[in-house]
Amino acid sequence: MTKKLCFLTAFLLLTMSVSYAQRKSLQAISVTENITVDGVLNEEIWKTAPIGSDFVMFEPDNGKLVDESRKTNVQVVYNDDAVYIAATMYDNEPQKMLKEVTQRDLFGTSEHFGVFINGYNDGQQDFRFFVSSANVQMDCVFTDQGGEDFTWDAIWESKVKITDYGWVVEMKIPYAWLRFSKDPIQTWGINFYREFRRDRQKYTWNFIDAKIANESLQSGYLEGIQYIKPPTRLFFIPYSSYYYESNNAGSEDKFKLGMDIKYGISDAFTLDAILVPDFGQTRFDNVVLNLGPFEQQFNENRPFFTEGTELFNKGNLLYTRRIGGEPSTYPVTNANEKVTEYPSAVNLINALKVSGRTKGGLGIGVLNAVTEKTDAIVVDQVSGERRKVEVEPLANYNVVVVDQRFNQNSSVSLVNTNVTRNGQYRDANVTAGVFDLNTRKNTYNASGNFKYSYINENGIGNDRKGFSTYLNLGETSGKYRYRVAGSYVSKDYDNNDLGINFLTNYHTVEAYGNYRILNPTKHYNTFVFYTELYSEFQNSTGRMQQGTLNMYVNSTSRKNHYLGYGVNIRPFKTYDFYEPQTEGRFVEIPENYRGWIYFSSNYNNRLALDIEPSIQMTSEKDRYNFEFFVSPRYRVSNSILLIYSYDYLYNKNNRGLIAFSGDDIVFAKRDRDTHTHTLESKFAINNNMTVKLLARYYWSYAKNTAFENLQADGTLAPSTYNVDKNVNFNTWNFDLSYSWWFAPGSQLSFLYRNNALSDTRNLNYIDKNFGDNFSRLLKDDLTNVFSVSIRYYIDYNKAKNWF
Repeated sequence: MTKKLCFLTAFLLLTMSVSYAQRKSLQAISVTENITVDGVLNEEIWKTAPIGSDFVMFEPDNGKLVDESRKTNVQVVYNDDAVYIAATMYDNEPQKMLKEVTQRDLFGTSEHFGVFINGYNDGQQDFRFFVSSANVQMDCVFTDQGGEDFTWDAIWESKVKITDYGWVVEMKIPYAWLRFSKDPIQTWGINFYREFRRDRQKYTWNFIDAKIANESLQSGYLEGIQYIKPPTRLFFIPYSSYYYESNNAGSEDKFKLGMDIKYGISDAFTLDAILVPDFGQTRFDNVVLNLGPFEQQFNENRPFFTEGTELFNKGNLLYTRRIGGEPSTYPVTNANEKVTEYPSAVNLINALKVSGRTKGGLGIGVLNAVTEKTDAIVVDQVSGERRKVEVEPLANYNVVVVDQRFNQNSSVSLVNTNVTRNGQYRDANVTAGVFDLNTRKNTYNASGNFKYSYINENGIGNDRKGFSTYLNLGETSGKYRYRVAGSYVSKDYDNNDLGINFLTNYHTVEAYGNYRILNPTKHYNTFVFYTELYSEFQNSTGRMQQGTLNMYVNSTSRKNHYLGYGVNIRPFKTYDFYEPQTEGRFVEIPENYRGWIYFSSNYNNRLALDIEPSIQMTSEKDRYNFEFFVSPRYRVSNSILLIYSYDYLYNKNNRGLIAFSGDDIVFAKRDRDTHTHTLESKFAINNNMTVKLLARYYWSYAKNTAFENLQADGTLAPSTYNVDKNVNFNTWNFDLSYSWWFAPGSQLSFLYRNNALSDTRNLNYIDKNFGDNFSRLLKDDLTNVFSVSIRYYIDYNKAKNWF
């Protein structure tokens, strides 16, 4: 009996494991009756449509079958216009379901259902559609290399119905937002997803093995779709905006009209264009006091440059904030002249992008943008004469990407970026070859790139050519994963006209390893231990620029609290070749050690807390950094959320370049205090209407305590330099917005914004009173802006019937 029981158990386990490895299949059936997307499955077709069920846990207990009391039944039907999905989801404790209302593309604290569709069934790209239990939509494009890109937005329908046994989702996804071949009989890759948010458990219909990196390859099949014709993919989004701005200098208003166009050139490729762009309501930048040698890097907040850019990010050559950013030159002034007006940005005339991928895995992307000629104003302080100086000519920015995928998990790419400026201005061209190769079982990876840059100074300076190369080899599956890598960057490599790069003339040797649990243990749902070794050497001298050992842990407890902690050890003196801002000079950086711990309580609780203290000590006496971050959040209801964040950073005896005095390079020994307060609140009136507040006050000051001259060996010696160079920097941003999605893809928004910035330098005395700084900033430097914008989505397929 015992032998029979053991044999039966072994057989069941083997059968279960084999079933997990197999790809499930679900039959879609054609429908002729009209389907109303209302969350009520009362159409006759839902009574006969085949059902997919038996979901398997993806996280945290990978491979565990769902309990019968929490089962999910999915069905798919289709007609000439769209595919329809119905999901009936059972819950053994429906009264505990979470239903926070958020803005679109924000998951929040809710239960979720999703469908992943790959029309080519090639394991390369999914279009993913999610619905929360509050009927909030989220959608994204997923690739194995790029992950989930939620900047992509489609226009589709969904409706949720809460029941006494759980909830029901009904979805309509038009073919216009999917990609598939013209074959008469279709087989799509498909998977369904369900999240029990209160337990942080995620399930999929077709099992996704966490040991295998590629999720798209582990989808099931959707069969039965026949003789459908992809519709004309042509969409117009005209918009109109009004702005009123006032400050101490006066007020002005302006009116804008423009249009976005989306056109499906073929079943694989899409054209996106913006005519007379308007980005006035994008989120503000988190500006900081920058005392270092490099520019501050900002996030891209303009929708056109964030949506569907997975292809253009190949090779990491593109920093879209260059397009319409600061001018590339500064006026040369004569005696008695002063620059009185210098534009902070260059206006964008228009932009377009073409992107897509064929059934054979060939991806092509083209991005082009044109910016206008821009002038600064220079005034003679004696005569009062004003003159215009061109600081940025008419300029064209262009990106071309060709990316071939193969074996469903690997790719090779060719990328080119080019900036051409009108007249005798600097032009730039960068070309890169990129590869990402994986074994068929996704267990090992080889990736890397080679980049070549050419800067044409058009006779103004010396033309420059440079290159950068990188190679990475690693194991990417299982509990233990590792990789080794190395890079070499030449002195004259420069991709900064359309990209961003701070360091050149160095090479690296790197090694990484980690251990993770694949299933929960007694104390942890997830646990990963990382070890990293990174060394960086300057090419010309061989001196070490970085030498770091990092060890850290990321984990979640059985109660779904997150805990991370780690140390960063730099046991050697290193050398900074950039802070002196002088060719061939460097400053010595002492040995240092940093420790940190981060705790984030479960956001399912109404009151949650994020907290992170860290400290960095150096081998130099009384030179250290301390940082403390805390952020409580309170969910008042499913509609109202409040988040406050405070970050304090203290740098004791920090060193940095302060001046050039004769032949001396003068550094300051300084103490820096930085305070950042952020308040964010959301009031979701419903899933289409939201009021949001975002406020940020940033205050940082630097008090110089001594001056030192940089020596030839990189050390610092006392200096006789004695000029008041203290800095007090304040910035304030406040946004109060109302957004209403009054029709699919159509939005009405109001925004009240005020902001202020005070950057006071060369001070003898710094006022360290919080209230004085804050009130003075709002009194003297405040700018107020009110704007209203309306965008209306027009689908050609529907609009043609209007006539």
